[in-house]
Amino acid sequence: MLTSAFAFAALLVSARAQLAGTVTAETHPALTVSQCTASGCKTSAQSIVLDSNWRWLHNKVGYTNCYTGNEFNSTICTSGKTCASNCMLEGADYKGVYGITTSGNALKLNFVTKGDNTNVGSRTYLMAAGSQTKYQMLKLMNQEFTFDVDVSKLPCGLNGALYFSEMAEDGGMAKYSTNKAGAKFGTGYCDAQCPRDIKFINGEANSDGWAGSPDDPNAGGGKYGSCCNEMDIWEGNSVSTAYTPHPCSVSGPTRCSGTDCGIGDRYASLCDADGCDFNSYRMGDTEFYGPGKTLDTNKPMTVVTQFISTDGTANGDLKEIKRFYVQGGKTFANSDSKVEGVTGNSLTTSFCAAQKSVFGDNNIFETRGGLKKMGQAIKSGMVLVMSIWDDHSAGMLWLDAPYPPDKDPSAPGVSRGTCAPDSGKPEVVEAESPDATVTYSNIKWGPIGSTFKALKQGRTERV
Repeated sequence: MLTSAFAFAALLVSARAQLAGTVTAETHPALTVSQCTASGCKTSAQSIVLDSNWRWLHNKVGYTNCYTGNEFNSTICTSGKTCASNCMLEGADYKGVYGITTSGNALKLNFVTKGDNTNVGSRTYLMAAGSQTKYQMLKLMNQEFTFDVDVSKLPCGLNGALYFSEMAEDGGMAKYSTNKAGAKFGTGYCDAQCPRDIKFINGEANSDGWAGSPDDPNAGGGKYGSCCNEMDIWEGNSVSTAYTPHPCSVSGPTRCSGTDCGIGDRYASLCDADGCDFNSYRMGDTEFYGPGKTLDTNKPMTVVTQFISTDGTANGDLKEIKRFYVQGGKTFANSDSKVEGVTGNSLTTSFCAAQKSVFGDNNIFETRGGLKKMGQAIKSGMVLVMSIWDDHSAGMLWLDAPYPPDKDPSAPGVSRGTCAPDSGKPEVVEAESPDATVTYSNIKWGPIGSTFKALKQGRTERV
């Protein structure tokens, strides 16, 4: 067990370490999932792991922090390679420090967890069956992915996000010799925002050019970012939700710098940071999702996402991403677009092109390869990410409020939910909604039609 001094250090540190520590044993919380075929679903005893950004990072010959607040220790981390060889990443107290609990097939993430100190948010990954050192690699072309979610306790400004990231199966251990912690300790994160707050990339500390964030005491950014294809299955709270593919011009975790990270020009990035999103409110159906609406966010719901290929096999290209919901014994197709000039209720190449045109957005989605490139990542295998977070850069307005906030809310594509344009400030959300939670459960994947069965008269029978 961590002593109180060690626990204090853990909460001061938000870093991506490369050596495996020995002070606290890393025990992954168990999580049951289901893998399905046409004949039924079988449960699989697996587990989740906490991302290394939330862990204590200390000197391997002592307990001096390698990273405190939003700064690297310049004495220990004189260079990126030196920092990687000097610093150890510790095991996590999942429940006590981070507010992460599992029970059977359910994962519950608390937003703010207060102990001797305070932890905010978390990010977790699904581990492979029977493994403590490899992530589950999901290859879902012409398959479907289903889960239950409870967002009833997620207000404006918060995001319970479940998505796929094109991370390395082992967290980067095999490719980078200085990474001795690997997937067991949650290393190797990347996404389509090419985040520069990743503390270690390619087995080296991102300390070169590192500067602390002016509005987040635990975050900062370095010279490099970590880019990869990202498929947002679910980004949501009780007010709004969206699903969004984000293709990149590269494949697999890729270190970037300068404009390749989008620095100075968001649309010059290696990845499509905006993506092609389907948010029912943004697409004109303001009564489909929310408290007391068609999909009532006061209650749990089942979310089904299908990745349809061009030839009906796992070898084809991705042509469509379809969405269904199940709640109260009824199956609901995704809402139809009510925006003039944009038709449909699923993501296709034509839908995305029309949406970008009508909303006046740059179609970087197509420039970075569109659905075809997203499909290549899906076929090669992606890691399941489950998180809860608030937004220090834009207050989550892009999900649940008018955005950009200085634009006319009545203009096409601007309003994304009923939250106020001045909502989502992290200091307010953390103070007023510390008890916010999200629960993900009943995770299943398999061939189209294997994870749920829609019957006549709007009823559903779960496999």
